Amino acid sequence: MDLRALEAPPTDVERAAIDAVLGPAPEAPSGSWLSAKARRHLLLPALHAAQGRVGFVSPGALGYICTRLEVPPAEGFGVASFYALFALAARPPAALHVCDDLACKVAGADSLIDDLTCRASPSDEHAWHRSPCLGLCEQAPAALYTRAGAPAVERAVGGLTLERALALLRTGESVTAPEPALPQLGEPGLRLLARAGRVDPTSLDDHRAHGGYRALRRALEIGPGGVLRELVESGLVGRGGALFPTGRKWEAVAKAPARPRYVVCNADESEPGTFKDRVLMEQDPFALVEAMTIAGLTVGAERGFIYLRAEYPLAAERLTHAIAQARARGLLGPTVMGREVAFEIEIRRGAGAYVCGEETALLASIEGYRGEPRSKPPFPVEVGLFGKPTVINNVETLCNVPFIVEHGAAAYRSVGTAGSPGTRLFCVSGRVERPGVYELPLGTPLGELIARAGGVKGGGAPAAVLLGGAAGSFVGRGSLDLRLSFEDTRHAGVTLGSGVVLVLDDSVPLEPLLARIAAFFRDESCGQCVPCRVGTVRQEELVTRLGKREPLGGLAGELALLRELGQVMRDASICGLGQTASSAVESAIERLGAFREGES
Repeated sequence: MDLRALEAPPTDVERAAIDAVLGPAPEAPSGSWLSAKARRHLLLPALHAAQGRVGFVSPGALGYICTRLEVPPAEGFGVASFYALFALAARPPAALHVCDDLACKVAGADSLIDDLTCRASPSDEHAWHRSPCLGLCEQAPAALYTRAGAPAVERAVGGLTLERALALLRTGESVTAPEPALPQLGEPGLRLLARAGRVDPTSLDDHRAHGGYRALRRALEIGPGGVLRELVESGLVGRGGALFPTGRKWEAVAKAPARPRYVVCNADESEPGTFKDRVLMEQDPFALVEAMTIAGLTVGAERGFIYLRAEYPLAAERLTHAIAQARARGLLGPTVMGREVAFEIEIRRGAGAYVCGEETALLASIEGYRGEPRSKPPFPVEVGLFGKPTVINNVETLCNVPFIVEHGAAAYRSVGTAGSPGTRLFCVSGRVERPGVYELPLGTPLGELIARAGGVKGGGAPAAVLLGGAAGSFVGRGSLDLRLSFEDTRHAGVTLGSGVVLVLDDSVPLEPLLARIAAFFRDESCGQCVPCRVGTVRQEELVTRLGKREPLGGLAGELALLRELGQVMRDASICGLGQTASSAVESAIERLGAFREGES
Protein backbone atom coordinates (compact mmCIF):
# COMPACT_ATOMS: atom_id res chain seq x y z
CA MET A 1 0.00 0.00 0.00
CA ASP A 2 1.33 3.41 -0.98
CA LEU A 3 0.49 5.93 1.76
CA ARG A 4 1.44 9.55 1.21
CA ALA A 5 1.09 12.56 3.46
CA LEU A 6 -0.58 15.60 1.92
CA GLU A 7 2.27 17.95 2.81
CA ALA A 8 2.42 20.13 -0.32
CA PRO A 9 1.13 23.66 0.36
CA PRO A 10 -1.79 25.07 -1.61
CA THR A 11 -1.19 27.88 -4.06
CA ASP A 12 -2.32 31.35 -3.07
CA VAL A 13 -5.34 31.18 -5.39
CA GLU A 14 -6.36 27.78 -4.02
CA ARG A 15 -6.02 29.04 -0.45
CA ALA A 16 -8.15 32.09 -1.23
CA ALA A 17 -10.86 29.99 -2.92
CA ILE A 18 -11.04 27.58 0.01
CA ASP A 19 -11.00 30.36 2.62
CA ALA A 20 -13.91 32.00 0.81
CA VAL A 21 -15.96 28.92 1.75
CA LEU A 22 -14.49 28.06 5.15
CA GLY A 23 -13.76 31.57 6.40
CA PRO A 24 -10.36 32.98 7.43
CA ALA A 25 -7.91 30.37 8.68
CA PRO A 26 -7.42 30.35 12.47
CA GLU A 27 -3.92 30.59 13.86
CA ALA A 28 -4.14 27.00 15.13
CA PRO A 29 -6.58 24.09 14.78
CA SER A 30 -9.23 23.93 17.47
CA GLY A 31 -8.15 20.49 18.63
CA SER A 32 -11.76 19.73 19.53
CA TRP A 33 -13.27 16.65 17.94
CA LEU A 34 -16.76 18.11 18.39
CA SER A 35 -15.94 21.39 16.65
CA ALA A 36 -14.22 19.56 13.80
CA LYS A 37 -17.19 17.25 13.30
CA ALA A 38 -19.55 20.23 13.28
CA ARG A 39 -17.71 21.71 10.28
CA ARG A 40 -17.12 18.56 8.29
CA HIS A 41 -20.27 19.20 6.25
CA LEU A 42 -18.27 21.95 4.50
CA LEU A 43 -15.94 19.39 2.92
CA LEU A 44 -17.88 19.09 -0.34
CA PRO A 45 -18.25 22.87 -0.84
CA ALA A 46 -14.52 23.33 -0.17
CA LEU A 47 -13.61 20.67 -2.75
CA HIS A 48 -15.86 22.38 -5.29
CA ALA A 49 -14.19 25.71 -4.56
CA ALA A 50 -10.70 24.32 -5.10
CA GLN A 51 -11.57 22.60 -8.37
CA GLY A 52 -13.58 25.53 -9.64
CA ARG A 53 -10.58 27.79 -9.25
CA VAL A 54 -7.84 25.72 -10.92
CA GLY A 55 -9.66 22.85 -12.63
CA PHE A 56 -8.73 20.00 -10.28
CA VAL A 57 -8.19 19.24 -6.59
CA SER A 58 -4.44 19.32 -6.09
CA PRO A 59 -2.69 17.51 -3.21
CA GLY A 60 -1.93 20.91 -1.71
CA ALA A 61 -5.55 22.02 -1.86
CA LEU A 62 -6.81 18.71 -0.45
CA GLY A 63 -4.27 18.82 2.36
CA TYR A 64 -5.23 22.39 3.24
CA ILE A 65 -8.94 21.51 3.29
CA CYS A 66 -8.27 18.53 5.55
CA THR A 67 -6.20 20.68 7.89
CA ARG A 68 -8.84 23.41 8.05
CA LEU A 69 -11.66 20.93 8.74
CA GLU A 70 -9.52 18.57 10.87
CA VAL A 71 -10.44 15.66 8.61
CA PRO A 72 -7.87 12.82 8.41
CA PRO A 73 -6.17 13.10 4.98
CA ALA A 74 -7.02 9.49 4.13
CA GLU A 75 -10.71 10.24 4.72
CA GLY A 76 -10.52 13.46 2.74
CA PHE A 77 -8.95 11.61 -0.18
CA GLY A 78 -11.58 8.89 0.14
CA VAL A 79 -14.35 11.46 -0.18
CA ALA A 80 -12.76 13.40 -3.05
CA SER A 81 -12.03 10.22 -5.02
CA PHE A 82 -15.60 8.95 -4.54
CA TYR A 83 -17.11 11.54 -6.90
CA ALA A 84 -16.72 11.35 -10.67
CA LEU A 85 -16.60 15.12 -11.23
CA PHE A 86 -13.63 15.74 -8.95
CA ALA A 87 -10.26 15.40 -10.66
CA LEU A 88 -7.30 14.60 -8.39
CA ALA A 89 -4.61 15.09 -11.03
CA ALA A 90 -3.76 18.12 -13.12
CA ARG A 91 -5.95 18.59 -16.17
CA PRO A 92 -6.80 21.42 -18.59
CA PRO A 93 -8.92 24.23 -17.13
CA ALA A 94 -11.67 23.86 -19.75
CA ALA A 95 -13.63 20.64 -20.12
CA LEU A 96 -16.59 19.49 -22.19
CA HIS A 97 -18.51 16.59 -20.62
CA VAL A 98 -20.39 14.91 -23.51
CA CYS A 99 -23.34 12.73 -22.56
CA ASP A 100 -23.34 9.21 -24.00
CA ASP A 101 -26.33 7.93 -22.02
CA LEU A 102 -29.68 6.60 -23.21
CA ALA A 103 -31.52 9.61 -24.66
CA CYS A 104 -28.34 11.06 -26.14
CA LYS A 105 -27.42 7.69 -27.71
CA VAL A 106 -30.83 7.63 -29.36
CA ALA A 107 -30.14 11.19 -30.64
CA GLY A 108 -26.81 10.24 -32.23
CA ALA A 109 -24.29 10.85 -29.46
CA ASP A 110 -22.18 7.86 -30.47
CA SER A 111 -21.44 9.34 -33.90
CA LEU A 112 -20.72 12.71 -32.34
CA ILE A 113 -18.27 11.11 -29.90
CA ASP A 114 -16.57 9.21 -32.73
CA ASP A 115 -16.08 12.50 -34.58
CA LEU A 116 -14.75 14.20 -31.46
CA THR A 117 -12.30 11.35 -30.96
CA CYS A 118 -10.90 11.99 -34.43
CA ARG A 119 -10.91 15.78 -34.40
CA ALA A 120 -10.60 17.03 -30.81
CA SER A 121 -7.29 16.03 -29.24
CA PRO A 122 -6.68 17.20 -25.66
CA SER A 123 -4.46 20.25 -25.21
CA ASP A 124 -3.05 22.23 -22.30
CA GLU A 125 -6.19 24.38 -22.36
CA HIS A 126 -9.05 22.01 -22.99
CA ALA A 127 -10.22 18.39 -23.02
CA TRP A 128 -13.47 16.50 -23.43
CA HIS A 129 -14.86 13.52 -21.56
CA ARG A 130 -17.71 11.07 -21.85
CA SER A 131 -20.43 11.62 -19.28
CA PRO A 132 -23.45 9.76 -17.94
CA CYS A 133 -26.87 11.41 -18.25
CA LEU A 134 -26.78 15.18 -17.70
CA GLY A 135 -30.53 15.64 -17.29
CA LEU A 136 -30.91 17.43 -20.65
CA CYS A 137 -32.66 14.56 -22.38
CA GLU A 138 -35.23 16.72 -24.17
CA GLN A 139 -32.31 18.59 -25.79
CA ALA A 140 -30.17 15.57 -26.69
CA PRO A 141 -27.37 15.28 -27.57
CA ALA A 142 -26.12 17.35 -24.65
CA ALA A 143 -22.99 18.37 -22.80
CA LEU A 144 -21.76 20.27 -19.76
CA TYR A 145 -19.08 22.90 -20.34
CA THR A 146 -16.84 23.92 -17.43
CA ARG A 147 -13.93 26.33 -17.25
CA ALA A 148 -11.93 26.93 -14.09
CA GLY A 149 -11.11 30.44 -13.03
CA ALA A 150 -12.35 33.44 -11.09
CA PRO A 151 -15.20 33.13 -11.61
CA ALA A 152 -15.58 29.54 -12.75
CA VAL A 153 -17.85 28.96 -15.75
CA GLU A 154 -20.36 26.10 -15.76
CA ARG A 155 -23.02 25.85 -18.44
CA ALA A 156 -25.26 23.16 -19.86
CA VAL A 157 -25.25 22.78 -23.63
CA GLY A 158 -28.25 21.37 -25.49
CA GLY A 159 -28.51 20.32 -29.12
CA LEU A 160 -24.78 19.68 -29.29
CA THR A 161 -23.20 19.40 -32.74
CA LEU A 162 -19.62 18.66 -33.71
CA GLU A 163 -19.11 22.26 -34.83
CA ARG A 164 -20.44 23.63 -31.54
CA ALA A 165 -18.29 21.24 -29.52
CA LEU A 166 -15.13 22.17 -31.43
CA ALA A 167 -15.87 25.87 -31.05
CA LEU A 168 -16.35 25.51 -27.32
CA LEU A 169 -13.10 23.63 -26.90
CA ARG A 170 -10.98 25.85 -29.14
CA THR A 171 -12.29 29.32 -28.40
CA GLY A 172 -14.33 28.98 -25.22
CA GLU A 173 -17.20 30.81 -26.89
CA SER A 174 -19.88 32.21 -24.67
CA VAL A 175 -22.38 29.56 -23.64
CA THR A 176 -25.97 30.52 -22.97
CA ALA A 177 -28.15 28.17 -20.97
CA PRO A 178 -30.59 26.26 -23.22
CA GLU A 179 -34.28 26.86 -22.81
CA PRO A 180 -36.20 23.79 -21.64
CA ALA A 181 -38.84 22.20 -23.82
CA LEU A 182 -42.25 23.11 -22.36
CA PRO A 183 -44.76 21.70 -24.88
CA GLN A 184 -47.73 22.58 -22.62
CA LEU A 185 -46.78 26.23 -22.16
CA GLY A 186 -49.94 28.23 -21.48
CA GLU A 187 -52.18 25.17 -21.26
CA PRO A 188 -54.97 25.62 -18.66
CA GLY A 189 -55.26 23.29 -15.69
CA LEU A 190 -51.56 22.86 -15.01
CA ARG A 191 -50.45 22.79 -11.40
CA LEU A 192 -46.74 22.11 -11.15
CA LEU A 193 -45.98 23.72 -14.51
CA ALA A 194 -48.49 26.58 -14.23
CA ARG A 195 -45.76 29.24 -13.91
CA ALA A 196 -43.01 27.53 -15.95
CA GLY A 197 -42.14 29.62 -18.98
CA ARG A 198 -44.75 32.28 -18.09
CA VAL A 199 -43.23 33.88 -15.00
CA ASP A 200 -39.78 35.44 -14.59
CA PRO A 201 -37.94 32.84 -12.45
CA THR A 202 -35.65 35.55 -11.08
CA SER A 203 -38.45 37.83 -9.86
CA LEU A 204 -40.06 37.26 -6.48
CA ASP A 205 -42.65 39.95 -7.28
CA ASP A 206 -43.67 38.18 -10.50
CA HIS A 207 -43.85 34.89 -8.64
CA ARG A 208 -46.14 36.36 -5.99
CA ALA A 209 -48.28 38.08 -8.61
CA HIS A 210 -49.00 34.61 -9.99
CA GLY A 211 -50.04 33.02 -6.70
CA GLY A 212 -46.71 32.44 -5.03
CA TYR A 213 -46.52 32.37 -1.22
CA ARG A 214 -50.28 32.18 -0.73
CA ALA A 215 -49.76 28.62 0.48
CA LEU A 216 -47.16 29.66 3.07
CA ARG A 217 -49.54 32.28 4.43
CA ARG A 218 -52.30 29.70 4.70
CA ALA A 219 -49.91 27.22 6.35
CA LEU A 220 -49.22 29.80 9.05
CA GLU A 221 -52.97 30.34 9.49
CA ILE A 222 -53.99 26.68 9.84
CA GLY A 223 -50.86 25.61 11.72
CA PRO A 224 -48.83 22.41 11.56
CA GLY A 225 -51.82 20.22 12.45
CA GLY A 226 -53.88 21.64 9.61
CA VAL A 227 -51.08 21.21 7.08
CA LEU A 228 -50.49 17.60 8.14
CA ARG A 229 -54.19 16.83 7.92
CA GLU A 230 -54.47 18.17 4.35
CA LEU A 231 -51.27 16.38 3.32
CA VAL A 232 -52.38 13.02 4.69
CA GLU A 233 -55.86 13.32 3.16
CA SER A 234 -54.42 14.32 -0.22
CA GLY A 235 -52.78 10.93 -0.69
CA LEU A 236 -49.60 12.52 -2.04
CA VAL A 237 -46.80 9.96 -2.28
CA GLY A 238 -43.14 10.40 -3.13
CA ARG A 239 -42.42 11.10 -6.78
CA GLY A 240 -38.95 9.57 -6.81
CA GLY A 241 -40.21 6.00 -7.19
CA ALA A 242 -40.53 4.69 -3.63
CA LEU A 243 -44.13 6.00 -3.31
CA PHE A 244 -43.97 6.51 0.48
CA PRO A 245 -46.91 8.63 1.74
CA THR A 246 -45.63 12.16 2.22
CA GLY A 247 -48.03 13.03 5.05
CA ARG A 248 -46.98 10.03 7.12
CA LYS A 249 -43.33 10.95 6.69
CA TRP A 250 -43.92 14.52 7.84
CA GLU A 251 -46.04 13.33 10.78
CA ALA A 252 -43.26 11.02 11.97
CA VAL A 253 -40.73 13.85 12.02
CA ALA A 254 -43.17 16.30 13.62
CA LYS A 255 -43.80 13.81 16.46
CA ALA A 256 -40.14 12.88 16.96
CA PRO A 257 -38.86 13.90 20.41
CA ALA A 258 -35.33 14.72 19.24
CA ARG A 259 -34.19 18.17 18.13
CA PRO A 260 -33.05 19.82 15.97
CA ARG A 261 -34.94 18.50 12.98
CA TYR A 262 -34.13 18.99 9.32
CA VAL A 263 -35.78 19.23 5.91
CA VAL A 264 -33.78 17.94 2.95
CA CYS A 265 -34.72 18.27 -0.70
CA ASN A 266 -33.34 15.49 -2.85
CA ALA A 267 -32.50 17.36 -6.06
CA ASP A 268 -29.85 14.86 -7.16
CA GLU A 269 -31.85 13.93 -10.24
CA SER A 270 -29.41 11.45 -11.79
CA GLU A 271 -31.69 8.74 -13.17
CA PRO A 272 -30.96 8.51 -16.92
CA GLY A 273 -33.83 10.01 -18.86
CA THR A 274 -35.06 12.25 -16.00
CA PHE A 275 -35.16 16.05 -16.19
CA LYS A 276 -38.44 17.19 -14.61
CA ASP A 277 -36.89 18.43 -11.36
CA ARG A 278 -34.35 20.45 -13.35
CA VAL A 279 -37.17 22.20 -15.20
CA LEU A 280 -39.02 22.98 -11.95
CA MET A 281 -35.90 24.41 -10.29
CA GLU A 282 -34.90 26.47 -13.32
CA GLN A 283 -38.37 27.76 -14.17
CA ASP A 284 -40.07 28.06 -10.77
CA PRO A 285 -37.37 28.11 -8.06
CA PHE A 286 -39.43 30.12 -5.56
CA ALA A 287 -42.03 27.31 -5.49
CA LEU A 288 -39.42 24.91 -4.11
CA VAL A 289 -38.22 27.47 -1.55
CA GLU A 290 -41.82 28.05 -0.44
CA ALA A 291 -42.55 24.32 -0.22
CA MET A 292 -39.46 23.66 1.90
CA THR A 293 -40.39 26.53 4.19
CA ILE A 294 -43.86 25.04 4.70
CA ALA A 295 -42.23 21.70 5.47
CA GLY A 296 -39.87 23.27 8.00
CA LEU A 297 -42.62 25.15 9.84
CA THR A 298 -44.84 22.06 9.82
CA VAL A 299 -42.37 19.55 11.27
CA GLY A 300 -40.55 21.97 13.56
CA ALA A 301 -37.30 22.23 11.59
CA GLU A 302 -35.35 25.47 11.42
CA ARG A 303 -32.87 24.44 8.75
CA GLY A 304 -33.15 22.85 5.34
CA PHE A 305 -30.72 21.65 2.69
CA ILE A 306 -31.16 21.31 -1.07
CA TYR A 307 -28.84 18.56 -2.31
CA LEU A 308 -28.45 19.59 -5.93
CA ARG A 309 -26.65 17.62 -8.62
CA ALA A 310 -23.59 19.48 -9.86
CA GLU A 311 -24.62 19.07 -13.50
CA TYR A 312 -27.42 21.63 -13.01
CA PRO A 313 -25.57 24.98 -12.95
CA LEU A 314 -28.56 27.09 -14.00
CA ALA A 315 -30.73 25.54 -11.30
CA ALA A 316 -28.00 26.32 -8.74
CA GLU A 317 -27.84 29.92 -9.92
CA ARG A 318 -31.58 30.46 -9.79
CA LEU A 319 -32.12 28.70 -6.47
CA THR A 320 -29.29 30.69 -4.89
CA HIS A 321 -30.95 33.89 -6.12
CA ALA A 322 -34.41 32.76 -4.95
CA ILE A 323 -33.15 31.93 -1.46
CA ALA A 324 -31.44 35.30 -1.18
CA GLN A 325 -34.55 37.14 -2.38
CA ALA A 326 -36.80 35.23 0.03
CA ARG A 327 -34.44 35.98 2.90
CA ALA A 328 -34.27 39.67 2.02
CA ARG A 329 -38.08 39.91 1.97
CA GLY A 330 -38.67 38.17 5.29
CA LEU A 331 -39.81 34.85 3.80
CA LEU A 332 -36.78 33.03 5.20
CA GLY A 333 -34.68 33.70 8.25
CA PRO A 334 -35.31 34.22 11.98
CA THR A 335 -38.90 35.46 11.44
CA VAL A 336 -40.90 34.07 8.53
CA MET A 337 -43.67 36.40 7.34
CA GLY A 338 -43.32 38.34 10.59
CA ARG A 339 -44.11 35.32 12.77
CA GLU A 340 -41.94 33.99 15.57
CA VAL A 341 -40.86 31.01 13.50
CA ALA A 342 -37.51 30.54 11.80
CA PHE A 343 -36.32 28.63 8.77
CA GLU A 344 -33.19 28.76 6.63
CA ILE A 345 -32.11 26.92 3.47
CA GLU A 346 -28.63 26.02 2.24
CA ILE A 347 -27.61 24.46 -1.07
CA ARG A 348 -25.18 21.53 -1.19
CA ARG A 349 -23.98 20.52 -4.63
CA GLY A 350 -23.21 16.90 -5.40
CA ALA A 351 -20.25 15.95 -7.55
CA GLY A 352 -21.32 13.16 -9.87
CA ALA A 353 -22.52 10.09 -7.94
CA TYR A 354 -25.80 8.44 -8.95
CA VAL A 355 -25.96 6.53 -5.67
CA CYS A 356 -26.37 9.83 -3.80
CA GLY A 357 -29.95 9.87 -5.03
CA GLU A 358 -30.53 7.20 -2.36
CA GLU A 359 -31.62 9.12 0.73
CA THR A 360 -29.11 7.80 3.25
CA ALA A 361 -26.21 8.13 0.80
CA LEU A 362 -27.34 11.70 0.21
CA LEU A 363 -27.26 12.42 3.95
CA ALA A 364 -23.76 10.99 4.24
CA SER A 365 -22.64 13.19 1.35
CA ILE A 366 -24.02 16.36 2.98
CA GLU A 367 -22.25 15.42 6.21
CA GLY A 368 -18.90 15.27 4.40
CA TYR A 369 -18.51 11.50 4.06
CA ARG A 370 -18.47 9.17 1.10
CA GLY A 371 -21.96 8.86 -0.36
CA GLU A 372 -22.52 5.27 0.73
CA PRO A 373 -26.01 4.06 1.71
CA ARG A 374 -26.73 3.04 5.27
CA SER A 375 -28.67 0.02 6.41
CA LYS A 376 -32.26 0.74 7.46
CA PRO A 377 -33.75 0.85 10.06
CA PRO A 378 -33.30 3.34 11.61
CA PHE A 379 -34.97 5.46 8.97
CA PRO A 380 -34.18 9.14 8.38
CA VAL A 381 -37.42 10.24 10.06
CA GLU A 382 -35.81 8.96 13.28
CA VAL A 383 -32.06 9.19 12.64
CA GLY A 384 -31.37 11.34 9.62
CA LEU A 385 -29.09 14.28 8.87
CA PHE A 386 -26.49 14.70 11.63
CA GLY A 387 -28.30 11.91 13.47
CA LYS A 388 -31.53 13.90 13.85
CA PRO A 389 -35.11 13.42 12.55
CA THR A 390 -35.24 14.46 8.91
CA VAL A 391 -37.85 14.90 6.20
CA ILE A 392 -36.45 13.99 2.77
CA ASN A 393 -38.51 14.58 -0.36
CA ASN A 394 -37.59 15.18 -3.97
CA VAL A 395 -38.36 18.35 -5.91
CA GLU A 396 -41.58 17.23 -7.59
CA THR A 397 -43.01 15.88 -4.33
CA LEU A 398 -42.32 19.13 -2.49
CA CYS A 399 -43.67 21.29 -5.31
CA ASN A 400 -47.06 19.57 -4.92
CA VAL A 401 -47.32 20.81 -1.33
CA PRO A 402 -48.24 24.49 -1.98
CA PHE A 403 -51.24 23.49 -4.13
CA ILE A 404 -52.47 21.07 -1.46
CA VAL A 405 -52.07 23.59 1.35
CA GLU A 406 -53.71 26.44 -0.57
CA HIS A 407 -56.59 24.56 -2.22
CA GLY A 408 -57.07 21.56 0.07
CA ALA A 409 -56.88 17.81 -0.23
CA ALA A 410 -60.22 17.47 -2.05
CA ALA A 411 -59.09 19.79 -4.84
CA TYR A 412 -55.86 17.86 -5.17
CA ARG A 413 -57.74 14.55 -5.45
CA SER A 414 -60.15 15.94 -8.06
CA VAL A 415 -57.88 14.60 -10.82
CA GLY A 416 -56.07 11.31 -11.11
CA THR A 417 -57.40 7.98 -9.86
CA ALA A 418 -58.61 6.85 -6.47
CA GLY A 419 -55.32 5.07 -5.83
CA SER A 420 -53.15 7.65 -7.58
CA PRO A 421 -54.54 11.13 -6.98
CA GLY A 422 -53.13 14.26 -8.54
CA THR A 423 -50.97 14.94 -11.57
CA ARG A 424 -47.57 13.60 -12.50
CA LEU A 425 -44.64 15.00 -14.44
CA PHE A 426 -43.44 12.76 -17.28
CA CYS A 427 -40.03 13.17 -18.92
CA VAL A 428 -40.68 12.27 -22.55
CA SER A 429 -37.63 11.83 -24.77
CA GLY A 430 -36.30 9.64 -27.54
CA ARG A 431 -37.95 9.23 -30.93
CA VAL A 432 -40.86 11.65 -30.46
CA GLU A 433 -41.67 14.88 -32.28
CA ARG A 434 -42.00 17.06 -29.15
CA PRO A 435 -39.81 15.83 -26.29
CA GLY A 436 -40.17 17.64 -22.99
CA VAL A 437 -41.80 17.63 -19.57
CA TYR A 438 -45.53 16.86 -19.57
CA GLU A 439 -47.91 17.26 -16.63
CA LEU A 440 -50.91 14.95 -16.89
CA PRO A 441 -53.38 13.39 -14.46
CA LEU A 442 -52.26 10.06 -13.12
CA GLY A 443 -54.10 7.32 -14.98
CA THR A 444 -53.52 8.83 -18.43
CA PRO A 445 -52.85 6.04 -20.97
CA LEU A 446 -49.30 5.71 -22.24
CA GLY A 447 -50.45 6.03 -25.85
CA GLU A 448 -52.18 9.34 -25.09
CA LEU A 449 -48.97 10.73 -23.56
CA ILE A 450 -46.97 9.73 -26.64
CA ALA A 451 -49.63 11.29 -28.87
CA ARG A 452 -49.35 14.49 -26.82
CA ALA A 453 -45.64 14.46 -27.64
CA GLY A 454 -46.48 14.43 -31.35
CA GLY A 455 -46.11 10.69 -31.77
CA VAL A 456 -43.07 8.95 -33.17
CA LYS A 457 -40.86 10.97 -35.49
CA GLY A 458 -41.69 10.44 -39.12
CA GLY A 459 -45.13 9.06 -38.34
CA GLY A 460 -43.97 5.60 -37.30
CA ALA A 461 -45.11 3.51 -34.35
CA PRO A 462 -43.35 2.96 -31.02
CA ALA A 463 -41.35 -0.25 -30.94
CA ALA A 464 -40.63 -0.06 -27.21
CA VAL A 465 -40.82 2.37 -24.31
CA LEU A 466 -38.54 2.53 -21.29
CA LEU A 467 -40.55 3.54 -18.21
CA GLY A 468 -38.76 4.76 -15.10
CA GLY A 469 -35.24 5.14 -16.50
CA ALA A 470 -32.27 2.80 -16.27
CA ALA A 471 -33.75 1.44 -13.04
CA GLY A 472 -37.13 0.95 -14.70
CA SER A 473 -38.61 -1.46 -17.22
CA PHE A 474 -39.21 -1.77 -20.94
CA VAL A 475 -42.67 -2.34 -22.36
CA GLY A 476 -43.59 -3.21 -25.93
CA ARG A 477 -45.90 -1.67 -28.51
CA GLY A 478 -48.79 -3.67 -27.04
CA SER A 479 -48.71 -1.61 -23.83
CA LEU A 480 -49.94 1.70 -25.25
CA ASP A 481 -53.23 1.25 -23.38
CA LEU A 482 -51.39 0.98 -20.06
CA ARG A 483 -52.76 3.59 -17.67
CA LEU A 484 -49.94 5.52 -16.05
CA SER A 485 -51.06 5.17 -12.45
CA PHE A 486 -49.25 3.57 -9.56
CA GLU A 487 -51.75 0.73 -9.26
CA ASP A 488 -51.94 -0.04 -12.98
CA THR A 489 -48.19 -0.07 -13.53
CA ARG A 490 -47.71 -2.17 -10.41
CA HIS A 491 -50.27 -4.68 -11.73
CA ALA A 492 -48.40 -4.74 -15.07
CA GLY A 493 -45.09 -5.44 -13.33
CA VAL A 494 -43.49 -2.13 -14.25
CA THR A 495 -42.85 1.16 -12.48
CA LEU A 496 -43.27 4.86 -13.15
CA GLY A 497 -40.10 5.47 -11.17
CA SER A 498 -38.91 9.02 -11.70
CA GLY A 499 -41.28 9.64 -14.61
CA VAL A 500 -39.04 8.63 -17.52
CA VAL A 501 -40.79 7.80 -20.80
CA LEU A 502 -38.08 7.06 -23.38
CA VAL A 503 -39.73 6.18 -26.71
CA LEU A 504 -37.94 3.98 -29.25
CA ASP A 505 -38.90 3.07 -32.79
CA ASP A 506 -37.60 0.36 -35.10
CA SER A 507 -34.63 2.51 -36.13
CA VAL A 508 -33.10 2.28 -32.65
CA PRO A 509 -31.19 -0.94 -31.90
CA LEU A 510 -32.12 -2.16 -28.44
CA GLU A 511 -29.06 -4.13 -27.42
CA PRO A 512 -26.58 -1.22 -27.35
CA LEU A 513 -28.94 0.53 -24.94
CA LEU A 514 -28.95 -2.53 -22.69
CA ALA A 515 -25.16 -2.58 -22.81
CA ARG A 516 -25.12 1.08 -21.79
CA ILE A 517 -27.49 0.40 -18.89
CA ALA A 518 -25.30 -2.46 -17.67
CA ALA A 519 -22.18 -0.29 -17.92
CA PHE A 520 -23.96 2.54 -16.10
CA PHE A 521 -24.76 0.43 -13.06
CA ARG A 522 -21.27 -1.04 -12.99
CA ASP A 523 -19.80 2.46 -12.97
CA GLU A 524 -22.23 3.88 -10.42
CA SER A 525 -22.16 1.10 -7.83
CA CYS A 526 -20.57 2.54 -4.70
CA GLY A 527 -18.93 -0.84 -4.04
CA GLN A 528 -19.99 -1.04 -0.43
CA CYS A 529 -21.95 -4.31 -0.66
CA VAL A 530 -20.80 -7.44 -2.48
CA PRO A 531 -24.07 -8.31 -4.28
CA CYS A 532 -24.07 -4.98 -6.10
CA ARG A 533 -20.31 -4.49 -6.45
CA VAL A 534 -19.79 -7.91 -8.01
CA GLY A 535 -23.25 -8.39 -9.48
CA THR A 536 -23.17 -5.28 -11.66
CA VAL A 537 -19.79 -6.33 -13.09
CA ARG A 538 -21.02 -9.85 -13.83
CA GLN A 539 -24.22 -8.46 -15.37
CA GLU A 540 -22.22 -6.28 -17.75
CA GLU A 541 -20.04 -9.23 -18.71
CA LEU A 542 -23.13 -11.31 -19.44
CA VAL A 543 -24.78 -8.57 -21.48
CA THR A 544 -21.56 -8.08 -23.45
CA ARG A 545 -21.32 -11.80 -24.27
CA LEU A 546 -24.97 -11.93 -25.27
CA GLY A 547 -24.58 -8.86 -27.47
CA LYS A 548 -21.64 -10.46 -29.27
CA ARG A 549 -23.59 -13.73 -29.62
CA GLU A 550 -20.85 -15.49 -27.67
CA PRO A 551 -22.72 -17.18 -24.78
CA LEU A 552 -20.80 -19.52 -22.52
CA GLY A 553 -22.54 -22.88 -22.49
CA GLY A 554 -25.54 -21.83 -24.57
CA LEU A 555 -28.05 -18.99 -24.59
CA ALA A 556 -30.56 -20.63 -22.26
CA GLY A 557 -27.94 -21.09 -19.56
CA GLU A 558 -26.73 -17.49 -19.87
CA LEU A 559 -30.26 -16.10 -19.64
CA ALA A 560 -30.96 -18.25 -16.59
CA LEU A 561 -27.73 -17.02 -14.99
CA LEU A 562 -28.72 -13.42 -15.72
CA ARG A 563 -32.09 -13.93 -14.01
CA GLU A 564 -30.44 -15.57 -11.01
CA LEU A 565 -27.91 -12.76 -10.77
CA GLY A 566 -30.69 -10.18 -10.84
CA GLN A 567 -32.56 -11.97 -8.08
CA VAL A 568 -29.49 -12.03 -5.86
CA MET A 569 -28.98 -8.28 -6.35
CA ARG A 570 -32.65 -7.60 -5.56
CA ASP A 571 -32.60 -9.74 -2.43
CA ALA A 572 -29.24 -8.83 -0.94
CA SER A 573 -28.16 -5.34 -2.03
CA ILE A 574 -28.18 -2.63 0.61
CA CYS A 575 -29.96 0.00 -1.48
CA GLY A 576 -32.11 0.54 -4.52
CA LEU A 577 -29.20 0.79 -6.94
CA GLY A 578 -28.37 -2.88 -6.73
CA GLN A 579 -31.99 -3.87 -6.20
CA THR A 580 -33.04 -2.35 -9.55
CA ALA A 581 -29.82 -2.77 -11.57
CA SER A 582 -31.18 -5.70 -13.56
CA SER A 583 -34.78 -4.53 -14.02
CA ALA A 584 -34.48 -2.93 -17.46
CA VAL A 585 -32.26 -5.68 -18.90
CA GLU A 586 -34.52 -8.48 -17.65
CA SER A 587 -37.67 -6.74 -18.88
CA ALA A 588 -36.15 -6.27 -22.36
CA ILE A 589 -35.41 -9.99 -22.53
CA GLU A 590 -38.83 -11.04 -21.26
CA ARG A 591 -41.04 -8.54 -23.12
CA LEU A 592 -39.03 -7.60 -26.19
CA GLY A 593 -37.06 -10.77 -26.92
CA ALA A 594 -33.67 -9.10 -26.59
CA PHE A 595 -30.64 -11.29 -27.43
CA ARG A 596 -32.84 -14.11 -28.72
CA GLU A 597 -32.21 -13.53 -32.41
CA GLY A 598 -30.08 -16.38 -33.70
CA GLU A 599 -30.82 -18.34 -30.52
CA SER A 600 -28.29 -21.08 -29.90
